[in-house]
Amino acid sequence: MSDDGVNVGRRRFLTAATSVVGGAGAVGVAVPFVASWNPSAKAKAAGAPVKYNISKLEPGQMVTVEWRGKPVYVVRRTEQVLQDLEKVEPLLRDPNSEESIQPPYVDPENRSIKPQMLVLVGLCTHLGCAPMYRPEVGAADLGGSEWMGGFFCPCHGSKYDMAGRVYKGVPAPTNLDVPSYSYESDDVIVIGVDQEGSA
Repeated sequence: MSDDGVNVGRRRFLTAATSVVGGAGAVGVAVPFVASWNPSAKAKAAGAPVKYNISKLEPGQMVTVEWRGKPVYVVRRTEQVLQDLEKVEPLLRDPNSEESIQPPYVDPENRSIKPQMLVLVGLCTHLGCAPMYRPEVGAADLGGSEWMGGFFCPCHGSKYDMAGRVYKGVPAPTNLDVPSYSYESDDVIVIGVDQEGSA
């Protein structure tokens, strides 16, 4: 059988080159396909629930947990703080949280499922700055004897009490938002999942 002038070396080279290009094409198709199995950045930002163990959170302490790209403040309030909530109500714009963004299963005054544990989105409702936690009672720069502790926004001076309720006469129009959350156990909260049995 004659090769009739066919270059065997060239044929092998073309066969190998075609195989390599075809393999690269297969990899090029497979990589995006496999990558599509992972949640996108948009899906992650849309909010997978976040768990936080509150067992080591001391009375009066606050931690910041990230959820949906936002800071969420988790505060363990003391009995004294809870008693002081009523004292500041005359100074507040919306003490009963009638115009607030919060789940229906939180108490409208203390704004939580369990009174000691406060969970708030840490973004000022004026322009979205992060308010500072200022738990000290009677702070001279925040109103002296009228200040029972709370949150102060350094951007434009908005003030919130220890339930995240906004004071009158400040730029922020509404109370700090309360995200959906629930208790997985006595020690673990899940931010982003509604409390079981809620409407």
